[in-house]
Amino acid sequence: MKSHTVKLKLNIKDRMEFVNITPQVEEAVRESGVREGLCLVNAMHITASVFINDDEPGLHRDYKKWLEELAPFDPSPERYHHNRTGEDNGDAHHKRQIMGREVVVAITDGRLDFGPWEQVFYGEFDGRRQKRIMVKVIGE
Repeated sequence: MKSHTVKLKLNIKDRMEFVNITPQVEEAVRESGVREGLCLVNAMHITASVFINDDEPGLHRDYKKWLEELAPFDPSPERYHHNRTGEDNGDAHHKRQIMGREVVVAITDGRLDFGPWEQVFYGEFDGRRQKRIMVKVIGE
């Protein structure tokens, strides 16, 4: 069995941002030489997410609005006990729980085996600095 690991780096300029990382994940699969297997993609930060959905700007705006309604940004220690530690990102931890940590995609005939419109996204909820994503490809 083959194994291939790539660590992507992104510079996230906004506090909350969604980035389509499908091309980088596809490149990792090509580099791996795996024809049949699995591709794991996970955020290497506790305030970030990796998810699969449609690359449609309206949907991404809806996500941002919905997430902000569920876990509003509030740096004060009154809303989030986590912020009592000196942090200001309690909301980002909640948003990550909702959107998920990772995805696994089947590899068939050397390609990501997606359904219609599916793409891989990195979701950042406490940005404004460099972030990392791990792509691990395993198979034959």
